[in-house]
Amino acid sequence: MMWEEESYSGLIPSIYPTSGELERSLAQSLQALYNCHLGHRPQKLICHLFANKLAVVGEEAITPVEQLLLKNGGSDLNQVVRTTIESAIKPHLKALIEEILGVQVVELLCDTTLETGYTGILAILTQTPRVRNPNAIPKVKLERGQCDR
Repeated sequence: MMWEEESYSGLIPSIYPTSGELERSLAQSLQALYNCHLGHRPQKLICHLFANKLAVVGEEAITPVEQLLLKNGGSDLNQVVRTTIESAIKPHLKALIEEILGVQVVELLCDTTLETGYTGILAILTQTPRVRNPNAIPKVKLERGQCDR
């Protein structure tokens, strides 16, 4: 569900989730998406909002097939597999981020390091997601007189 464009002036409705609730919900949903589409769930996935940007870091994101290829010296093939996986899952990531955060994604950057198993996602958003506590999001500037509830 997308929220209409409006300024942050006035009271923040209590119907909006907190930034932490949004980040946790997104992390859990991203893990479920990876598990559903790749049969592998990254461990310790962390999401963090920075104004109109979202950073995601996941540990142990390499699938069992990729791990097998790495053990058997298939690094070139493994890079092709990883690039193909990221290209295939990117539209699903974008749609999920937009659904959970309620704002559009302008740009989505994804990369995974095969040697360490870390994955990173950076989403550039059209605006800061609506939250009950906008001051908790680094780099968000509230207008004068705005309430942070």
